[in-house]
Amino acid sequence: MEYVYVLLPLALLLGFIGLMAFMWTLKSGQYDDLDGAAWRAIMDDDQELNPNFKPSSSDQNSPQEPVDKGENRT
Repeated sequence: MEYVYVLLPLALLLGFIGLMAFMWTLKSGQYDDLDGAAWRAIMDDDQELNPNFKPSSSDQNSPQEPVDKGENRT
């Protein structure tokens, strides 16, 4: 029965720490934009996010189409 005197305050302390951590996340704005992260994961590239985006010549991540050299493969 003596262990209850140790475990009960410990459980209350841990619960209070968890509650304070949750309150801190609410105050810091962690839950303000719930849909933004989901849509950022779905977006394909930067052009959809920023219409003024101009890719540089070294920033081409899209695969290039094969070049037809006039060879006839049958």
